[in-house]
Amino acid sequence: MPKDWLTQQAERTLSRLLPRLDVVLPVSSQALFYDRLRQHFPRVFRLLYAVYGQQYDFFYHVEQILLTTARLYSERPADLHALDLRREAEPQWFQSEKMVGAVCYVDLFAGTLAGLRDKIPYLKALNITYLHLMPLFKVPERNNDGGYAVSDYRTVNPSVGTMAELADLAQALRAEGISLVLDMVFNHTSDE
Repeated sequence: MPKDWLTQQAERTLSRLLPRLDVVLPVSSQALFYDRLRQHFPRVFRLLYAVYGQQYDFFYHVEQILLTTARLYSERPADLHALDLRREAEPQWFQSEKMVGAVCYVDLFAGTLAGLRDKIPYLKALNITYLHLMPLFKVPERNNDGGYAVSDYRTVNPSVGTMAELADLAQALRAEGISLVLDMVFNHTSDE
């Protein structure tokens, strides 16, 4: 059966971009990254093409997405790579009866991210396996819709902490077997 045009374009695009990714990825990471990329790229390419395919610079942006993905993958900590492999081996991990979630606003539950970190033993006692933090990114003082009208997704609201504290919290939770979940509502942002 002949391949459709989009499948051919995805294959051609990937074959042209792989040598550029070699520069970004350490040799030790290439095999697994490329296996995953070959598995998922045709679908990603189709989805991107459906939305942006008519843009004159479409292929440039596909290249930038892949380079960014490869760079971030190579910077990913070893414990996250190990977690990726465990979850890949059990793709329905999140539907397990062992998964128990909790939801909270950082300020109302613990005051700050540092305060939340101090509550990890309590979360463990409750057998929590994932913790969903309600909006905690920087928002305007007024008209912030309960924290959902985000003005900066790269800055934690200073009243609860910093990005470094968020990264530390995520690592501490992960070490205790608790996954961190954050809201990233990109269609509901502040005009600031």
